[in-house]
Amino acid sequence: MVETIKLGGMVLEFLHSKEDTAGSLDMFKMTVLPNARMPVPHYHESWEETVYGLSGTLTFQVGDEDIAVGPGQSVFIQRGVVHGFRNDTQEPATCLSVLTPGVLGPGYFREVAALISAGAPPDPAKIKDIMLRYGLVPVAPGASTKG
Repeated sequence: MVETIKLGGMVLEFLHSKEDTAGSLDMFKMTVLPNARMPVPHYHESWEETVYGLSGTLTFQVGDEDIAVGPGQSVFIQRGVVHGFRNDTQEPATCLSVLTPGVLGPGYFREVAALISAGAPPDPAKIKDIMLRYGLVPVAPGASTKG
């Protein structure tokens, strides 16, 4: 069953998670609204991420490189490499993300979405705590590009 999670300027549709793939992968469709910049630069401790563009164009900052991912294009992000993404266009952009192995699941996104939807601006320390509990390590903008 597909689970939809709204997270600020982003909508995720979880297609598969670690629970239904015996930990093999997490797979979700992600739509990013125009001019959205998400998330904070970070790296993953325990998984790789492959992103395949479906519509629109997202710009991924992977290490020191900006990579535009449009329909039919992809980017592979190794564990330990600092990255983030943004939609600099005036159109929504949609991609398919696959995390291998499947160790994240939708729980991280649910927790961050609940914090964001609470009304007040989210506490950066709480977001950092959630990220670290799920194996995402936030990095200050402009810091080292390797985790």
